[in-house]
Parts: sequence; structure tokens; C-alpha cells
Amino acid sequence: MADKIAEVLRQENVKVTFFAANERTKEGDGSLGQHWAPWWKARAAEGHAFASHTWDHVYWRADGKAEQGAVRSFTVRPSQGPDAGKTAVMTVPQYCAEIKKSEDRLQQITGAKPLPLFRAPGGKTSPALIAAAQSCGYAYVGWSPAGFLGDELPSDKYPNAMLLDKALKSIRTGDILLAHLGIWDRKDPWAPAVLQPLIQGLKAQGFCFATLRDHPQYREWIRSH
Repeated sequence: MADKIAEVLRQENVKVTFFAANERTKEGDGSLGQHWAPWWKARAAEGHAFASHTWDHVYWRADGKAEQGAVRSFTVRPSQGPDAGKTAVMTVPQYCAEIKKSEDRLQQITGAKPLPLFRAPGGKTSPALIAAAQSCGYAYVGWSPAGFLGDELPSDKYPNAMLLDKALKSIRTGDILLAHLGIWDRKDPWAPAVLQPLIQGLKAQGFCFATLRDHPQYREWIRSH
């Protein structure tokens, strides 16, 4: 799936921002391991941007108790790594290290400095979590409601044609779109079946595509964080 997505992006001359975590892959030693390193390096050469999705794809579950007016820890559950599926408590410095580890690995592989942004797995956050990331230099970026492209939904209930039609009708200027490099349990592959006609259809409506570095709000994100 990742190769197909990269091929479509090349064909359509579209640049995107990849938010990466070190997730299990069907081939190799994880998405940020040595096997996939050339893939990421090639995307950097094509002009794409990168940012952190935490290292072990750590889901926020709840804030810890506030101490002296500030939340200093979080209940989390990684979906990857040695503690996958286990609920744990992570301090603010530990959560910041989770973000930075992915950022550092991306820079090591690609030679490109990732954007000072992060995306929380599942989009699950709290004001305290966003503030914690802010304290170590990362602005949080989610996605627009219309930008949820549905590639992780079951294809029997959300077939490709339905997802394509919905996106073409609902996406508006400035929206941040979300898709994944591969969803194992979706029976009908989303890419290139939806991705390419979606890009072509949006272009026909007059839309352009850009990385988050070029998003009109980027400077505001960085200034406010």
C-alpha cells in the first residue's frame, strides 16, 4: 500500500506531510526500521514533509491528577512496541521523549528536519496533553472533519465509492486531510482506488495540495506553541 500511495503522489505531483510512528509492518523491522528507511529517504527527495506520530503509537487515555495546578502525567496505551496493549502512566518528559524519538529517527533516515508538529494516535488528546507537547516545542495538528477520508473503516459498510463521493462533496479550502499508509483489515484497498480519483477530482474543482509547512496556519501554529 505504501508503494502505491507513493506512486500516486508522484504521478499527481502532490506533496504531503507524513506523520510517522514505528509501527509493525508485513515486511521488515517496523515502519521506521532499516527495511523501510530507503522508502522514507525517497519521499524526502521528492519534497514531502515529516512529523512525529509518537514512537510506539501511544494513545492518550486520561490525564493524571493535577499537581500545583498542572497535569504532570497521563494514562496511555501504546499500540506498538514492547508494551503494546498495556495501560501505563507516562510523565510529561516521557511523553515528550516519545514524540522526539520518532522525530529524531525520521531526521536520521531522511536527512530532513521534521516539522515541529505532532499528531496524537487516534486524534485522542486533552488540553493538558497538548500543553505538555507545547512545553517541549511541538504544536498539535489534527485533521478537518471533512478530511477524515475513511480508509480505516470497514469496506463492507464504507465502500470505496461511498468514501470517494463523500470526500469530493465535503472537502473545503484549507482542510487537512487524513489517510494512512496501510490498513491491514480493510478488504478493499483504499489506494490507489480512492486516492487517485480523489486527487484528480479535487484538482478539477480547483483545489491545490501542499504540505503542512505551506499551510496558511503553519506560522500561527508555530508562533502559538
